Amino acid sequence: MQSPPAPSLAARLKAETRSLHTLAERSGVMADLMQGRLGLPAYCALLRNLQAIYAALESGLDGHPADGRLWRPELRRLPALEQDLDRLHTGDWRAHAPLAPATRAYVERLTALAATAPGLLLAHAYLRYLGDLHGGQILARLIQRQFGLPAAGGPSGTAFYAFGEPAQVEQLKRDFRAGLDALPLQPGEADAFVAEACEAFRLHQQLFEELKTAA
Repeated sequence: MQSPPAPSLAARLKAETRSLHTLAERSGVMADLMQGRLGLPAYCALLRNLQAIYAALESGLDGHPADGRLWRPELRRLPALEQDLDRLHTGDWRAHAPLAPATRAYVERLTALAATAPGLLLAHAYLRYLGDLHGGQILARLIQRQFGLPAAGGPSGTAFYAFGEPAQVEQLKRDFRAGLDALPLQPGEADAFVAEACEAFRLHQQLFEELKTAA
């Protein structure tokens, strides 16, 4: 009897990170955000910490070009994050918004991967960009309502979540998953990739918990 085909990398990532994904989005400040309980200063603190993570991630991706479906201009979030912080944060966020210890550890990990195993940066890109393209669209509407902000884009304070029209968002998601499945990974490399994605979710959960404690 012929064995069933092995699941694709995108399918493995979805299945093997599902419980960690659920745990992270129900943790700390993320749970508060989803339930409409997060104040604007705490939301700005979240954005500030994400800004540092994206700065490290996108710098690493720039240094080690990937498949154009996995790393393309439309995915880049750092300028939009900084635009939102300039719009929403009172004062100089670069000088006065400290980074959580979990963020510093995460940045160190991303920097080390960029130097030693750049292909694994895409496991973190999987968590961030597909999350931004999917759940981020829901978060944009929640944030607009909660803080009385205009529609996404421009100086609205929700540029982070703006990827274009819905059809473009869906195409970016399809392309990203196809790019993952096209990666030429050996079985052991695929296992390491999935393990790194799981670790990324754990690092996010730790960050969300730390930010709630600090709020």
